[in-house]
Amino acid sequence: MSERIAKLIARSGVCSRRDAEKLILQKRVTLNGEIVVSPALNVEKGDDIKIDGEKLPVIEQTRLWLYYKPVGLITSHKDSNRKTVFESLPEGMPRVVSVGRLDLNSEGLLLLTNNGELSRMLELPQNGWSRRYKVKVHGALDKNKLELLENGVTIDGVDYGAVKIVVDGTQGTNSWLTITLNEGKNREIRKLMQYIGLEVARLIRLSYGPFQLGSLQKGEVKEVPQKVLREQLGGKFEL
Repeated sequence: MSERIAKLIARSGVCSRRDAEKLILQKRVTLNGEIVVSPALNVEKGDDIKIDGEKLPVIEQTRLWLYYKPVGLITSHKDSNRKTVFESLPEGMPRVVSVGRLDLNSEGLLLLTNNGELSRMLELPQNGWSRRYKVKVHGALDKNKLELLENGVTIDGVDYGAVKIVVDGTQGTNSWLTITLNEGKNREIRKLMQYIGLEVARLIRLSYGPFQLGSLQKGEVKEVPQKVLREQLGGKFEL
């Protein structure tokens, strides 16, 4: 059975499908000794695929890990100046990609997988998996402005969907909020808070879909058991 080469590369855990497509367009991928020019090319079982001359890893069983990302790490495989999440993982971890990102100054739950196709699927908003965050903000809370965000807003031409905001407590000009959103666009919470005059002092992701940060400590990694993974994916993804 044939499948597109970019999808196969993603399933091997080397990178996401999007990054696989970039590698192909950069002419860094070969198929049976010939440079691949299209990410849409179909390949067959047994074809010889190499990236920068290195043979594609054998596709292993799909796995998923929960990771408590600390502040100060960038969610990228390479950065010349800053330490990355992937450089900080415990020894013995296979090559993994992240499900979405957490920015440099954010912390909390980051999902990691050895299957780039699973990462892509879990990121899609249409799968209906919400993300929940604990957020410390500085500034005066305005109930009307919070309700505005709960109905969805447009900021600098970008549409942000409805979010759920619960005020957990306020002391002076500092407040803790629990914010739940369904998309997770780039720096979404920070931009939403700035839009209503609040400054984010701390941002912790507590959950991603059914997966919880729980009692994980900063820098700790915990694999999701295969039984749980099958139950939570519920037929959405073939393991």
